[in-house]
Amino acid sequence: MDLLIVTGMSGAGKSLALKSLEDMGFFCVDNLPSPMLGEFTAMCKNANPPIRCAAVTLDSRESLLSRSPEMVLSEIRKIDVPYTILFLDARDDVLKRRYNETRKRHPLGLSGEAETGVRTERGYLAAMRDAADFVLDTSDIPARELSSCLEKFIPEMDREQVSVILSSFGYKRGVPVDADIVIDMRFVENPFYYEDMRYLSGLDEKVRDFVLSQPYVSEFFHQLEQSIVDMLPLYEKQDKHILRICFGCTGGRHRSVAASEEMARRLRNRGQAVRIYHRDIKRELQDIELRTGKRDL
Repeated sequence: MDLLIVTGMSGAGKSLALKSLEDMGFFCVDNLPSPMLGEFTAMCKNANPPIRCAAVTLDSRESLLSRSPEMVLSEIRKIDVPYTILFLDARDDVLKRRYNETRKRHPLGLSGEAETGVRTERGYLAAMRDAADFVLDTSDIPARELSSCLEKFIPEMDREQVSVILSSFGYKRGVPVDADIVIDMRFVENPFYYEDMRYLSGLDEKVRDFVLSQPYVSEFFHQLEQSIVDMLPLYEKQDKHILRICFGCTGGRHRSVAASEEMARRLRNRGQAVRIYHRDIKRELQDIELRTGKRDL
């Protein structure tokens, strides 16, 4: 059998993820105490018919049982079935907002409040995050879309070759918390300041050509491409399934989009599995239209 261990920050979507996994055919158990992992996997293997895919959530509530992160990881390493750890994360401001909106008590917060709860929990789960095979940032993923995100992630579990996920983002909205490598494209002149490119994006040929023709950009991409290619076998050796590279610029619509698309083209030409998404491309257009008077408040 294969076991998926879902962990992460409270409010990042673990319960919703487990429900989605159940819909995908996983046998799921929420908030299983880590000392019971061995017994749970044995039960799954001895079931008739045997359970092939199971998922459990382990999280910071282990601390309420006086169990340290090191103790939890020790229990995980004892199990005798293949397992994958998925860590769900989100920006602190998003986690606090979600708790305040739902008026739920945070399990680790003083008097249940989110401010201290998020801070305490992030410290407690740091070792678990470092040990995770996958980190998924749900900050900008609507609840209704989490299931489709997981459906894309699940096939990566069985892929021997490292998958490269490229994305663009705007620094004004924060660096993605699940990034393995962050590339700052703000050394390139900003197309926003040209009227004929302001409302376009890095997906448009005019913006793409403008970005790629800037001084040093061609050499920069050549060196970055070679570095990524050289690193991939080392990630495979460490049994990592995904390398997530995030390109950032001020708003996340022009330079970062063109850069991530260019790197995707280069890596695909080498036969590398690549997926790409643009986090802020639509929201930045809305902001630009508001700032320039093309959209009413």
